Amino acid sequence: MKTNNLILQTITKFVAFILLAYSIYLFLAGHHKPGGGFIAGLMTSGALVLLYLAFDLKTINRALPYNFRNLAGIGVLTAVLTGVGGPVLDYPFLTHSFGYVNLPLLGETEWATAVIFDLGVYMTVIGITLTIILAIGEDS
Repeated sequence: MKTNNLILQTITKFVAFILLAYSIYLFLAGHHKPGGGFIAGLMTSGALVLLYLAFDLKTINRALPYNFRNLAGIGVLTAVLTGVGGPVLDYPFLTHSFGYVNLPLLGETEWATAVIFDLGVYMTVIGITLTIILAIGEDS
């Protein structure tokens, strides 16, 4: 039996867009204000779970043909390699650095290695969260 979820699907498109946009803001504000890779990853996972609930698994898997286990592994590897950069340069593990770059439209912008670490945490949280939720959802 196919149910008509037109209202849910229509609203989900807008809400998922808002959640994804806010998660990008949280990610970029993470090393100066509350936020960062963990909470941005949870927000992105929430948006994707909402899409999985409004549409079926097959539809979203066609649109997002990613293996979330691999994403979690790549995220952990990114975070660890960012931390290893410190000992390579004779600093303690997870020592980060920053500098300023002059970008054409944004002007002087901070460039920090903590953002790369946050990206690893972001990918790990999305990968693990969606792997767990989809494993529960696919269980019959």
